[in-house]
Amino acid sequence: MRVTQQMMTQRSTGHISQSYDQMMNLQDQLSTGKKITRASQDPVVAMNGMRYRSQVGEVEQFERNVGEAHNWLDSSDAALGEATQVMQRVRELVTQASNDTYEGEQRGNIAKEIKELKEQLISSANTKVGDKYIFNGSNTTKPPIDTNATENGVKADSFTGHGDAVEMELMKGIKIGVSSAPGAVFNEQLFNELEQLQADLENPDTTGQDLQKYLGTLDTQMNSIVNERAELGARSNRIEMIESRLADQKVISNKIMSNNENADLEEVITNLVNQQTVHQAALASAGRIMQTTLLDFLR
Repeated sequence: MRVTQQMMTQRSTGHISQSYDQMMNLQDQLSTGKKITRASQDPVVAMNGMRYRSQVGEVEQFERNVGEAHNWLDSSDAALGEATQVMQRVRELVTQASNDTYEGEQRGNIAKEIKELKEQLISSANTKVGDKYIFNGSNTTKPPIDTNATENGVKADSFTGHGDAVEMELMKGIKIGVSSAPGAVFNEQLFNELEQLQADLENPDTTGQDLQKYLGTLDTQMNSIVNERAELGARSNRIEMIESRLADQKVISNKIMSNNENADLEEVITNLVNQQTVHQAALASAGRIMQTTLLDFLR
């Protein structure tokens, strides 16, 4: 095959153009820190990058769920701790009032304090996290105890229907309940007992023995609160272990994603310097091969 000047010129120009492309790709890697800037440069890296990025995003979402779960459990535990203190105070007052030496006025003052303590329990029952009520199951838009309700035109506390338990997915396929059992602590029976206790304290015919019967009920309610707090503590410990696993998964996922996408800058700089040397040599060689004037043939 006869090699012409045009063939050599076209071949040299093509090689120089390829050299420019390679230097441009290396420069892009150096500027962005990424192996590729377009999926067409390496479809395999691009597809793996999408998958790894999705895994990292999933772990980050689970971390946000864990934070929300901690918020629910911590708020629930704080409210139940407050309720425990209230119930202990109620028991102390009942023990005092059951002494037959207390006069009607003294018992009346105790009844007033019992009323205030009941209102504090209602406040604890209606605890919210953000705009959600945490002691009403999945029915988070309504308070478990509606203090604005009326019955026959008279203001009376109303107990709304409890929803199902609230669960949050903290890892793939793992859901943890974050709400207290609806009605296990702040139930209608508790508040009915407190109202009856207040009425008995205000009744002058009530004896100390009549009041002592409330001690057993109060102890049962307090045990329910303690058991619920223990349950919340167990779930909180499990969530902390899940949180630790998620942190490890995030580190691993980010490392895999980095290895797939991020360019080795030291290697890129070395390759760029080498490519620039090759490019200069190609330009010099092409300058000798490409004869552009008649004098070049006459020499």
